[in-house]
Amino acid sequence: MQVITTHLNADFDGLASMIAARKLYPDALMCFPGSQEKNLRQLISDTLQDRYNFVRLKDIELDTVTTLIVVDTRQKSRIGVFAECLDNPGLSLHIYDHHPDTTDCMNGDKEFIIEAGATTTLFCRIFQEQEIPVSKDEATLLALGIYEDTGSLSHLSTRPADLTAAAWLLEKGAQLEIISQFLSSDLTSHQVFLLHALTKTAQSYQISGIRNVVATLTLQHYEDDFSLIVRRFMVMENLDTLFALVCMEGRIYLIARSRIPEVNVGQIARDFNGGGHATAAAATVRDMTLIEAQEHLIRSLHKHIEPQAIAKEMLSQPAISIPEDTTILEANNVLTRYNITALPVLTSKAPGNSQLPAIARVVGMISRRVIEKAIHHNLGSFPVSDYMTSDIEVLPLSATLADIEELIIERKQRLIPIVQDNILKGVITRTDLLNRLINDPAHLPRNLHHENDQPTRKKTKNLLQVIGECLSRDLVILLKTIGEVAEEAGYTAYAVGGFVRDLLLKQQNLDLDIVVEGDGIVFAGKLVQKLGGRVKAHDRFLTANIILPDGFKIDVATARLEYYEYPAALPTVELSSIKLDLYRRDFTINGMALQLNPEKFGTLLDFFNSQNDLKDGQIKVLHNLSFVEDPSRIFRAVRFEKRMDFKIAKHTARLIQGAVKMNLFDKGDDPRFFSELKLIFCEENPLPAIKRLADFNLFQFLWPDLKPHLKVDRRFMHNLTQAQRAIAWFRLLFLEKEIFPWRIYLLAIMGRSKPAVLDNFCKRFQLPPKTHKDLLEQKVLADEIANQLYGRQPKNNSALCRLLSPLSNDGLLYLMAIARKNEIKKLISLYVTTLGNVHPLLTGKDLKDMGYVPGKQFKKMLTALQDAKLDGKVQNREDERNFITKNFTLTPGS
Repeated sequence: MQVITTHLNADFDGLASMIAARKLYPDALMCFPGSQEKNLRQLISDTLQDRYNFVRLKDIELDTVTTLIVVDTRQKSRIGVFAECLDNPGLSLHIYDHHPDTTDCMNGDKEFIIEAGATTTLFCRIFQEQEIPVSKDEATLLALGIYEDTGSLSHLSTRPADLTAAAWLLEKGAQLEIISQFLSSDLTSHQVFLLHALTKTAQSYQISGIRNVVATLTLQHYEDDFSLIVRRFMVMENLDTLFALVCMEGRIYLIARSRIPEVNVGQIARDFNGGGHATAAAATVRDMTLIEAQEHLIRSLHKHIEPQAIAKEMLSQPAISIPEDTTILEANNVLTRYNITALPVLTSKAPGNSQLPAIARVVGMISRRVIEKAIHHNLGSFPVSDYMTSDIEVLPLSATLADIEELIIERKQRLIPIVQDNILKGVITRTDLLNRLINDPAHLPRNLHHENDQPTRKKTKNLLQVIGECLSRDLVILLKTIGEVAEEAGYTAYAVGGFVRDLLLKQQNLDLDIVVEGDGIVFAGKLVQKLGGRVKAHDRFLTANIILPDGFKIDVATARLEYYEYPAALPTVELSSIKLDLYRRDFTINGMALQLNPEKFGTLLDFFNSQNDLKDGQIKVLHNLSFVEDPSRIFRAVRFEKRMDFKIAKHTARLIQGAVKMNLFDKGDDPRFFSELKLIFCEENPLPAIKRLADFNLFQFLWPDLKPHLKVDRRFMHNLTQAQRAIAWFRLLFLEKEIFPWRIYLLAIMGRSKPAVLDNFCKRFQLPPKTHKDLLEQKVLADEIANQLYGRQPKNNSALCRLLSPLSNDGLLYLMAIARKNEIKKLISLYVTTLGNVHPLLTGKDLKDMGYVPGKQFKKMLTALQDAKLDGKVQNREDERNFITKNFTLTPGS
């Protein structure tokens, strides 16, 4: 019996993929593992039930299933009772999916995985390649799967393949009008019509450098909740301000919205005898035509949107500055002398007297916090140029308030040098900006206002919609349970790190890290009491690891502030708040938290402008001594940069170069270095990251024994490229054999070196003794075998097997990577795919039944029999029996 199924709570992509799979498996039965989404049930009931025979789950005898075709998931936990089929003898499992790897992925006998926004896209590609026709109705259903899973091709998970597939389906007759009926929307069809009509009338007015959008509309009847349409317009067009003048039943209404502090719509509405606050306001316009109301609105905008203050009025002067060759200790003395917290850093041509006009170029800024940390690490004699923040912006005297707010509030630049004609005229600090805003509340940014009064430039953002779109129902329930347990204990719980980062990127990440403001170990115990499972506490670090009954893992930490006793040391931990906990993290993109307590569930905390860095694809550290305290973060930065196709920010790259110059990698034996290197080697394509490590001159620390000759030349990259190809080839075989890609890449890097070099590497990074021993053995064996194969090839299959059988799968792929002759690669391929799986049909029991006495002779007999089979001398059991009888004499008396 062949059965096609999908995941629990099936969606349109799952349904479309099932029906698509049916075209590849015409004899298979289609059966859902459980419930489906409401819209999907409606579609099946109204349209599909008569066209396709969906078998009820209770009519399937699970133990009779011989082929299970799973679409739109690879997770065993998501196929319901069909997981029981996986234990069926001889079951053939075929998987079609687009989701990333997870910890409970099933391994199929056939796997078709694609990086795309929908599994349906994969089937479209297969149909095109195999020229399988699709009907107009099938094209519509397949397109519905793609449009739903990609948010109508707008989600970040959408790939070019999805658009190509959608275009192909449209060519095949997919009907978009049917698709739109099933895709959910907050607006009714009539409201969407009104929204479209409103957008067509929109006009933009630039007033004091601020764009204001005004739209007008006339309707015969009154429309409830027109503000919903206005809100959707703002979101859809990403507007800062929107003013809608709508005439309904002869009466004109003003609906005004703003999300910037420069435009207080409450003031403008009051000009129309209306009311509201700075972000949302309304008015009923009396005694005016629509055109008169629009003219009056424009005059009001000019009246209330005043030109922003210029930098000349706000700066502090004279500016206290230091040359870039000033030492850390000297800079600390300047901060103390003038009682300030940050200093602009100038090129060394600046005058020695810091109070004289500075004619040198501003190259950075250094804060008291960085200086104090540097002194704590005995770096007082180093120049400030090594640890200053170099990616800072300067502004001219004519800079606007918006310019200043963007740098200080949005980009978190604590001090702005004001430069005119290449002369440092003064600085604007956070205090200067705050004084200006407090003296003029209309300009206050959102986070300085009462929420009912003024707009906010929020450090928080609600992600409930993203959570609903990207996370499974079970995971959402788990997150809510975590928040409820924390609430009951009087704690506050947050999801942090990569989980939050990937949620914003709309990518799956099941590495759940929880930070608790409270006692993390106590909280972990309470959570296990609630959900079951087991917990392991680490008292020194105030952390705990939880494994739930279904195998899902949760890492729990107490909100903490780490400090380091010396550069590259392991951290010492103290209790802290969530903001300080996030500040200790590696990069800004990992420095966000998601609140889980019931009252604020789904609220994002972003203290460090992390969302902008995520949007811009920037890898930035949170403070200038980050790599001094933990040099292993350098490897992580490189890994993230290449995996996520981001860019290490210029200032962060300079800090990496400084850490390399300080030789921090030679301070003790830190296993974190190798752990990060191992993660790089385990990437799908580690080659770009390895090249990047070479760009930062890190090879000298990783492989000091190779330093005289190791460089990223053609031969070096050839070995790594061949290793990558060998690994990809092996994976495509879908063999149930384990490999460790990191070992293969490491051996390939050591391919031109003697075993002693690899031995030193393993000792230096404290690899486990068994791993250390295995790596050395595989290198020695593979190098020897390579030399033998270059000289002469084995005369028959049995000789080839005796030569290659001592190698593990990792060793075989390493040998394939360093083999320079295609003939050798073919021999290895023959062994892996065929010869290595050849075994005699007769067993020791059969030999005993033939009258032979068990003993050492049995191994010799079975080995000879395997050689004969490999060399084609025996074909079946009878041939094997004759071979044994002919070549081995029965012991007398047996």
